[in-house]
Amino acid sequence: MNTIVPAVFFGMLVMLAGTLPRNLLFAANLRYGAGMPWAVPVVAVYLFCFWKYLQGAGPPPENAAWRRDGLRAFRVAGRTWFWSLVAGALAIVALVLALRLANRFFALPVQTLPDLSHVPASTVAALLVAAAPVAGVVEEAAFRGYMQGRIESAYGLPVAILVTGTMFAVAHLDFTLALWPYYVAVAAIYGTVTHYAGSILPAVVLHTAGNLYSNLDLWLHGRAEWQAAGAATGDAPVAQSLALVAAMLAALWAFVRLVRAAAPRRTGRAAPSPPSS
Repeated sequence: MNTIVPAVFFGMLVMLAGTLPRNLLFAANLRYGAGMPWAVPVVAVYLFCFWKYLQGAGPPPENAAWRRDGLRAFRVAGRTWFWSLVAGALAIVALVLALRLANRFFALPVQTLPDLSHVPASTVAALLVAAAPVAGVVEEAAFRGYMQGRIESAYGLPVAILVTGTMFAVAHLDFTLALWPYYVAVAAIYGTVTHYAGSILPAVVLHTAGNLYSNLDLWLHGRAEWQAAGAATGDAPVAQSLALVAAMLAALWAFVRLVRAAAPRRTGRAAPSPPSS
């Protein structure tokens, strides 16, 4: 617990520092001057400064190295980059298929957008597109960087995934017992990719791409992709099950390739300790 508590504290602090300004600016944009997405460039500048600060820029210089190492945004070799993205993408596809299959048998919580009919479509699209990299950068820095790194170093990857997945659910403010396995599965995908890549950068790309797809799909169809009814899409349970098995096997194969690609470069870098007061 001496490691988990400060890791969760600093991780959630990073998440709040990166997310709250975005939320406030986007809410203001929807209320004032909704005719143009003026909040997008402002959030982009803030995100750039936020990232540079976590990389060690700015005061105080005494904890610059701690900030940089806690972020875990280290360079990744090309082959490891490739298999990180392939493995992560296939695992996400498998997760979506699993959710669609589960939605046939269980009443999963419905995901919807607020009423934005009074806002021009161009503004809504711009805000949804801009929200994706903010989530990718901020949440991966918080959960796979500052939070997972320290817990993984002390207790191993499974414990780190369990803790970060639970806190990931809490951070999204829609935590229910039915969704807890989903958030842990997401943490397992991004956390395993980060573990073997030795960096959060591939997970940032995967997270951003996943959010971009889900945000636009939710806006265009009024529901999350995994909430599509099987009967409406013409998918039979057997076909969905076979597709899920195929995606899982493909993801497992890609993760094996990722482990092999990462093996020569892994150095067992230890997570940094919190800065002393």
